[in-house]
Amino acid sequence: METQLVEHKKSFGKEVIISLAAFANTEGGSVVVGVDDDGNPCGLEVGPETVQRYLNEIKVATYPQLVPKARVHVNLSYHFDGSLERRERWQYPMEALRELLLNAVVHRDYKNPSDIVIKIFDDRIIFTNPGKLYGNLQIEDLQRNDYVSSIRNRLLAEAFFLMGDIERYGTGFVRIREVLSSYTEIGFKIEEIGDFFKAELHQTGSTSSPITPHDTPHDTPHVEKLLLCCEKPAGREQLQEKLGIRDRKYFYKTFLRPALKTGLLEMTIPEKPRSKLQKYQLTEAGRQWLAGRGQS
Repeated sequence: METQLVEHKKSFGKEVIISLAAFANTEGGSVVVGVDDDGNPCGLEVGPETVQRYLNEIKVATYPQLVPKARVHVNLSYHFDGSLERRERWQYPMEALRELLLNAVVHRDYKNPSDIVIKIFDDRIIFTNPGKLYGNLQIEDLQRNDYVSSIRNRLLAEAFFLMGDIERYGTGFVRIREVLSSYTEIGFKIEEIGDFFKAELHQTGSTSSPITPHDTPHDTPHVEKLLLCCEKPAGREQLQEKLGIRDRKYFYKTFLRPALKTGLLEMTIPEKPRSKLQKYQLTEAGRQWLAGRGQS
């Protein structure tokens, strides 16, 4: 979904460079290449030198030179299992991503006007879809291999089944766990938040906090003050009042944007960034970050 700070482009070209220059002269932003205006993937071939070529074209076409931070979502790595051939492996198993996407589309509550939201971070991917678990199904049930699925949208599920996208009802989360058994570095978490269902794949690694050193906000004192005001979800005006800040742009640039960018703070209505009802709340990473600074 496009916002004031995010633009979508189907392919790389002059329009991408113009948008980047515009962001550089205002409050900053991101250009996502390879998706349409609605955020649907269009397909984009990216080779080993593609990103570097894009960066070079941007540098040549701008003055002062722009050097944007480029990132290809879901990395591909090479693994060696003792044989003479190298084996390619995605950062996250495609089978698990496919199952989570199918689950979001088939089992969401279509009476809820909110969108399915997929957030991709450096260390995790989060799927959030409208609608809690249907019927008597509980989160604990999905942790077992013998759970019985409750189907909210039966006709839609049957359509996907007939197309071969669903093999058997009530086995999606079983397959996800089976696939993840060979990805020991990936953690899997599911939960209900309000009227939404959330599934998360995250890098576990050897650290307890998902915030890496290069993700630490530069304006640490400002961000810390903001996070301390977010023990409960609060709106922008409420936060500015607590901090004694009148200038909206200054608040966004110095306090809010760094906290959102590093994943310490999140929107309560991520699918509608400009909603008048928008509030901001601490993430688990934000709580851990505060705890590490003795502010728990």
